[in-house]
Amino acid sequence: MADDRVLLAHGSGGKVSHRLIDEVFMKVFTDPVLNRQDDAAVVPGGEQLAFTTDSYVVKPIFFPGGDIGKLAVCGTVNDLSMSGAVPKYISAAFVIEEGFAFAELYRVVESMAAAADEAGVAIVTGDTKVVERGSADQIFINTAGVGIMRPGADIAAANLRPGDAVIISGSIGDHGVAVMSTREGLSFRTAIESDCAPLNGLIAAVIDSGADVHALRDPTRGGLASTLNEFAAQSGVVVAIDETQVLVADQVAGACEMLGLDPYQVANEGKVVAVVAAADADKAVAAMRTSPYGREARIIGIVAEAPDGKPRVTLKTTVGTTRILDMLVGEQLPRIC
Repeated sequence: MADDRVLLAHGSGGKVSHRLIDEVFMKVFTDPVLNRQDDAAVVPGGEQLAFTTDSYVVKPIFFPGGDIGKLAVCGTVNDLSMSGAVPKYISAAFVIEEGFAFAELYRVVESMAAAADEAGVAIVTGDTKVVERGSADQIFINTAGVGIMRPGADIAAANLRPGDAVIISGSIGDHGVAVMSTREGLSFRTAIESDCAPLNGLIAAVIDSGADVHALRDPTRGGLASTLNEFAAQSGVVVAIDETQVLVADQVAGACEMLGLDPYQVANEGKVVAVVAAADADKAVAAMRTSPYGREARIIGIVAEAPDGKPRVTLKTTVGTTRILDMLVGEQLPRIC
C-alpha cells in the first residue's frame, strides 16, 4: 500500500477501496469462495446457502426516504438477492454511543422491523455494545444475512458474455444526493429522496421470468460506474453504455452539478444492474416493471469483446461522442451507507 494509514478514500467503493481489498484482505484471507468477490458468498453444501455481511455508518442516520436501520436491512437483503439467493435470516449488531436518545433508537429499530417485514426476512440474532461518548458517531450497525440459493442459479460478475444486454431498474444517484443534501443542509425545489428499498421481490420476478441472467449487482458505493467496471474487469470484456438511456432525475442532476459530483459515481440503494442474454432482455425489463421498484427499468447498453485485452466501460454521450467511464478514484461521498 502506498499509504501507511487507512484513509476515508479506502471506504469509497472505488479504485482505492479495491486496492485495499486486493493488497490486504485478499492476500491473507485466501479462499476460493472469497476469491469470487461477489456481494454474497455461495457456500457449498447439501442445500447451497448464500452468506453476506455489511456494516452501516451513514451520516446523518436519518435522511429523506430512509435511515440507517432501513438501509442495513435493505442492503443485506439486496446483497443476498444479487447472488440468486432467497433471503431468509438476518443478524443485527449495534454499536451505540453513550448519550444516544432512546427515541431515536426506537425509531431505527422499528424501521428495521418494517423493512424486514416487507422483504419477508426474519431478524433472528444480534448483539449490542455501548461505547463512551465521543468514541462513535451515534450508532453503527453491522448485519449478516443468510439465504437459500435458487436451484441452478449461477449469477456472478465474471459471467458476462459478448452480446449480453445491460439493464438497470431505474434512475441513478438518488441515495447519495439525498444523504449529501441532508448532511450539508441543502434544500431543493423538489425533494430528493433516497431510493433505499428491498429488491428481493424484483429480482425474484426477473429470475422467475425465465430470463437467462448472467450477473446482478446493486450499484451502491462508487455508483453505476464502479459496478460496471467491476463487471468488465472480472469478465474481461467491454461494457458499452448509451447515456441517452440512463435516467438521472432533474433535481439529482442539478444537485450533482452544483456539488461537483458525477451521478455515475454516486451511490444508489434501491437499484439493480442486470446483465442478461440479449434474447431475454425485453423479458427481463418487463419482469422488473412488475415491481414498484422497477417501473423505470430499461436497457442501457451491451457487452462486447475486449479486442485489445483491456476490459473497460465506455459511455456514448448525448452528443454522440464516446468516452471512458472510469471507476471512482478517491472518496467522493464519505459515510454514505
